[in-house]
Amino acid sequence: MRRSVLIRFLGLSLAVALGAVIATAVIATYSTTEKLQGEIDANTGQLQVDGEIYGQLSKYAADHPTWSGVDKLVHELAGKLGRRVAVLAEDGSVIADSARKLGAAPDLPSVPAATIDVRNSGGAKLAGISSVMNVYTARKTIAADGAGGFVTTATAIPPFIGAPDWGLTEEEKQKQAELAQQVADCYTAKGRPASLAQTGEAVPQVMVESTQSLAGARVLEKPGLDAKDDACYSPGLYAPSAKAKIVNDDEIRRATACLDAARINYQIINNVGGLKSLEPKNKADFTDKFVDCSTQARSQALTPYVAPPAKLYLGAKSTFNVFSGEGLLRTAATALGVLLIAALVMFFAGRRLVRPIVALTGATQRMRNGDHAARVPVSGKDEVARLGHAFNDMAESIQRHDFQRKAMVSDVAHELRTPLANIKGYLVASEDGVVPLDQTLVTSLLEETGLLEHLVADLQDLALADAGMLRLHPASRDLSELVEQVVSAHGPAADTAGITLTAAIAGPSLAVVDGARIRQALGNLVSNAIRYTPTGGHVVVGVRPVESGGKAGYNLTVTDNGAGIAPEHLPHLFDRFYRADVSRTRTTGGSGLGLAITKHLTEAHQGHVTVTSSPDAGSTFTIWLPA
Repeated sequence: MRRSVLIRFLGLSLAVALGAVIATAVIATYSTTEKLQGEIDANTGQLQVDGEIYGQLSKYAADHPTWSGVDKLVHELAGKLGRRVAVLAEDGSVIADSARKLGAAPDLPSVPAATIDVRNSGGAKLAGISSVMNVYTARKTIAADGAGGFVTTATAIPPFIGAPDWGLTEEEKQKQAELAQQVADCYTAKGRPASLAQTGEAVPQVMVESTQSLAGARVLEKPGLDAKDDACYSPGLYAPSAKAKIVNDDEIRRATACLDAARINYQIINNVGGLKSLEPKNKADFTDKFVDCSTQARSQALTPYVAPPAKLYLGAKSTFNVFSGEGLLRTAATALGVLLIAALVMFFAGRRLVRPIVALTGATQRMRNGDHAARVPVSGKDEVARLGHAFNDMAESIQRHDFQRKAMVSDVAHELRTPLANIKGYLVASEDGVVPLDQTLVTSLLEETGLLEHLVADLQDLALADAGMLRLHPASRDLSELVEQVVSAHGPAADTAGITLTAAIAGPSLAVVDGARIRQALGNLVSNAIRYTPTGGHVVVGVRPVESGGKAGYNLTVTDNGAGIAPEHLPHLFDRFYRADVSRTRTTGGSGLGLAITKHLTEAHQGHVTVTSSPDAGSTFTIWLPA
């Protein structure tokens, strides 16, 4: 982590995130445990109580087309069971709320305990319509549990629409009660005592003594559908109400219309608990579309007869809501603690990270004000440390170039001052009549003017190279030819200095170059070699094919057997106005810019120039150019 700012920031972020997760877990665990334990201790049968509330309200919704009048039931359940009960419409408006009766706080829990929707819930399914699985399940229940014509479990038609008492008018209830009494009397007359029993339904149910009673115990059972062959059994005993038949017929009509439009094969089964049902003819017809048609038909058929969906809220406040009441204070305190820890961590870590950046900013401002010696202390190996090293390198380069610029200006002034002073001196002396203006004086003045012209031309070439405006005119040229031209041009100067100048050519060496510029670069090297080689020495200019960096090219070499160059001077030979021997003066004819110009010209041709030398062993300058 000490090597990367990115990793440090990632570690800090993960640490803060971990703290937040731990704090959240503590809040959730504490609040959940506290509230659940309180509710469990207060009422261990809370689930049964809530189930009874849900069942009573669902029955109310099934028996009434609206929720109007449910207030009485809500307050009765709240007073009886000691729970706050609130029923809200889907749009959030309050239908009924027992809060005032219990003196509970007006805020509701964050989420409802249940949604009462008898049109689409399991309690609102018509027998056999919701899915074919319900039909098969109902039939299996009848076959398995019907024994001797009696069903000892619940009715095989589970939905409330199929219940014997749903939707009965007062007149239908009276007729059902009379019929039940007749059936009970019939069983009693045949030696099987029967009686009427209130089972929570609107009509008393017939209970007959079982034929399978054990150990003399009297067991009463409700006659099932398998008892229809019994002489006492009456088909109207479990007949649904007229209202249930209307809903059933409407549902069947809607479902068949939907299935016909979807081209799904089906069959209508009659007399399933006195009602009709649908099932697919084949297993392949039992699709999601079959279920959708059945569900939509049931919901649409029930809509005019049952209450619309509503949300049921139980209890004074949500057990898991940590953003209300006491939980909000605890959450806020924990959040502040996490933020405080994160702020402290980021503060100390940020100071460590910002310190070198502030130092960099200060050093940059000092450099802007002219202090090129400004540097920053660097420690570590991370990104900020690398930035500090890069800044120091940049400052070192700027300082070095600034020093070179100043030295160059001084050198240029010196180089210009000497010939100008000579020219002015000779002209003043001639004007005063001290020196006659003869051919010798004119020749000397022309030599001084030539030196000035040569220096100005070299400065112009360097300025163009620095500005990236050095123009080249490349063409296919034979480098061997160029070498011969350079040797021929510098032959007189070599003869005057008593030096042997030769060319070492192996054969044609074709390359695409600017011939004039290559002669200029090579001529500068030859001039230097002649200038620094003692009398009697020799200079060899050669060309040979080589490869550099996997690329084919040619080496143009200038080798002399002069005094050589000390190793400490080699890295600076191509700097402007740099001379290995400061005792050598301008009288040798050099401007101090030749090697710098050669370097720029070579690089403009995508090549490079190097030098190898050792004291008293001569020097070799090499220009590599791509073929």
